[in-house]
Amino acid sequence: MESSGGGEGLGPGGGTAEAVAPVTGAVPERAAGTAAAPAEPVVRAPASLSPSRAGDFMQCPLLYRFRVIDRLPEKPSEAATRGTLVHAVLERLFDAPAGERTAPRAKALVPGQWDRLRESRPELAELFADDPEGDRLARWLGEAEQLVERWFALEDPTRLEPAERELFVEAELESGLRLRGIIDRVDVAPTGEVRIVDYKTGKAPRPEYAEGALFQMKFYALVVWRLKGIVPRRLQLVYLGSGDVLTYDPVPGDLERVERKLLALWEAIRQATESGDWRPRQTKLCGWCDHRAVCPEFGGTPPPYPLPVTRAGADAPGGVIRAGAAVPGA
Repeated sequence: MESSGGGEGLGPGGGTAEAVAPVTGAVPERAAGTAAAPAEPVVRAPASLSPSRAGDFMQCPLLYRFRVIDRLPEKPSEAATRGTLVHAVLERLFDAPAGERTAPRAKALVPGQWDRLRESRPELAELFADDPEGDRLARWLGEAEQLVERWFALEDPTRLEPAERELFVEAELESGLRLRGIIDRVDVAPTGEVRIVDYKTGKAPRPEYAEGALFQMKFYALVVWRLKGIVPRRLQLVYLGSGDVLTYDPVPGDLERVERKLLALWEAIRQATESGDWRPRQTKLCGWCDHRAVCPEFGGTPPPYPLPVTRAGADAPGGVIRAGAAVPGA
């Protein structure tokens, strides 16, 4: 499906795909002449669900707690940062006229996008702090350029005019559950058909794991369906690490099943939030987890649970989910 520009936007505009309500606190009033006391952060229960955080809970409920409720810091990784860089380059390339969207131009964008990324995220400086000669950084940037170049063998950007890039979408289901995320690219054909595209800098999964890989895309398709009443014609995963393209054409029944799964998942999250019982689940992915020092599976002790555990009614004030509260409409 070739796409044309000018399609109606699918989302509410800018924002972030953060899966929880912002952690903010009111500044307390102070007497004249006294120093301002630092605001105490207000920890809130999960308020919405993104594909990443849904995946966290399915992988390990305790990991979800560490990331969403405790907000424990995590070190940046070379692989994830390279993915962010490649995404930025592919997004920016479409700023150029169609005839100028070439592989050399795309590769030339890598250094500048890396500079912008470092400016916006100073913590990334630690990635190459032990590389004074810059050899490892040069190899890393070269790997990013290779991934960008491989994309041209999979898609022809001179024939694409995306309707949206890095599109923030959010929809509230009838149950009250809010779903949100960021779609890499949305193509809209002259006939109105919608294609959702996501870039992956890793390798394509084996066929038996393809369903898990498509979960994120079906999540996005569900949000678009609920927002616009349009079932996307195609979901497309572009794997730059292996040079593969995985496609799937959803139907309403698929998305209804995803919705039921997400409602059940949200109910499990609500119950864990109320009880404070976040069970760790050890998998082969634990080796890459930043939180093993505080994980019981590795002899650690989680930090004190920051939300109240109470049997008060669901209508108690304060915005904290209480025991006994059920997922609306579930």
